[in-house]
Amino acid sequence: MSDDAPASYAQAPASHPIINPWIVAVAVMLSTFMEVLDTTVVNVSLPHIAGSLSATIDESTWTLTSYLVANAIILPITGWLANTFGRKRLLTASVAGFTAASFLCGLAPNLATLVFFRIIQGATGGALQPISQAVLLEAFPPHERGKAMAFWGLGIVVAPILGPVLGGWLTDSYSWRWVFYINIPVGIASIIMTKLFIFDPPYIKRSESGIDYWGIGMLAVGIGALQVVLDKGQEVDWFSSSWIVGLAVIAAVFLVVFVIWEMVVHHPVVDLRVFKQQTYASGVFLMTVLGFVLYGSLVLLPIMLQTLLGYPALQAGIAMAPRGIGSFLFMPITGMIMSKIDARKILIFGVAVSAWSLIWLADINLNAGYWDIFWPQFVQGVGMAFVFVPLTTITMDPIPKERMGNATSLFNVMRNIGGSIGIATASTLLARREQVHTNIMTAHVTQYGPASSSMLDRLQAGFVAAGSDPVTAMHRAQAALFGMVQRQAAMMSFIEIFWWFGLFFFAVLPLIFLMRRPQTKAGSMAAH
Repeated sequence: MSDDAPASYAQAPASHPIINPWIVAVAVMLSTFMEVLDTTVVNVSLPHIAGSLSATIDESTWTLTSYLVANAIILPITGWLANTFGRKRLLTASVAGFTAASFLCGLAPNLATLVFFRIIQGATGGALQPISQAVLLEAFPPHERGKAMAFWGLGIVVAPILGPVLGGWLTDSYSWRWVFYINIPVGIASIIMTKLFIFDPPYIKRSESGIDYWGIGMLAVGIGALQVVLDKGQEVDWFSSSWIVGLAVIAAVFLVVFVIWEMVVHHPVVDLRVFKQQTYASGVFLMTVLGFVLYGSLVLLPIMLQTLLGYPALQAGIAMAPRGIGSFLFMPITGMIMSKIDARKILIFGVAVSAWSLIWLADINLNAGYWDIFWPQFVQGVGMAFVFVPLTTITMDPIPKERMGNATSLFNVMRNIGGSIGIATASTLLARREQVHTNIMTAHVTQYGPASSSMLDRLQAGFVAAGSDPVTAMHRAQAALFGMVQRQAAMMSFIEIFWWFGLFFFAVLPLIFLMRRPQTKAGSMAAH
């Protein structure tokens, strides 16, 4: 940053009333938590939505895809939007649009209308995360940013885990429409607090440069196509589907041309030059990996709990709560020790603990009880607390304040893209590896093997005792034995993927050594 940065920083409060930064934190946290919660809260309501609106389950998943696509398109251009229209104005408009769209989603009479309003909800919600993060980083002095990011991180980490629990409870107790209505009071409170307590810093001025229409267009098409490919690919067997192949080609071409265009145009809608900062580039890659592992494992656990261990949807959501509890308890602790211990050491510890927790999950079996699921998740939540807070703080430390909005936009979009890739990878690996293990195991389970023959005899005897004739009993016994094989094959697939995720997390540890230690003194802004 230029030498006059400290003066600019000192003069900022003079243009607006002095506000306690923790009040600002609460204001931006409300909107962030609301938006992140909506990425998962609808998931468990899909069967109810489909039944209520006379649609199939596959058709109802477009309520998720439409939201994610719109969200992904807006995220990277948030910094430009804030500089063009003003950060406070954009934040207020985004919260108001998101709240209004939530109300209209709840009133939707058919699926097409619901998908349309979910697109509006995703588009208006896309700006909330990066803006709130930029506001929060600027509201606190550098040596307090660890505490600020710990508070903000509670929403980012806890909300996706709380979403399925809250969505299941609201749907079972009231109606799926309340999944959207709960946003209304939170949104109103956020709008009021934003109006009262958040102000644009003096260096944010309305841009008088031309609008990068080509950049916006290429980004919208490329990111939108990529998100649809990642979200729908597994459902249609990936590249065996011609329309997935077409969308993948469109995404690749438009995104490559977009990157080249943004590097040469004078007024880019997304300033990619920020990646010249080695610390920032390493941090963004690590956050992409964090999104990959966090969201990938999040999609695996409820499937395992419901399909293999027999948990109902709501109980499966509750069984996943320990991860949120671990993060909730340890994020404030992480924020407090950030100013006393090198943040990179905390980050190394967090990555190691998170990786170990995934390998711990790979040690469970079909006889696992609740506590066998509880403790690995709790430890993973603790590890995520020690990852998210220092990673965000270190990554954003070298970024000048006037470029913070652009940097946080890219940081958040890469986390979301990593999450989408993680979910797609986990779903695909689960299906493919289950087929492999089923084929291998059925080749060894024959009526001539001593163990399988003994099991078939016991099963057949049980069905005969229940009233089946011998031939029917044999067929039922064979089907039951094959079902056991499938459950074991599925369990082996979960175990493998947890192992791979854990080892992948360990593999990125060397990247932390490429990052600079963040400044912790209040006067360190001059160093930027």
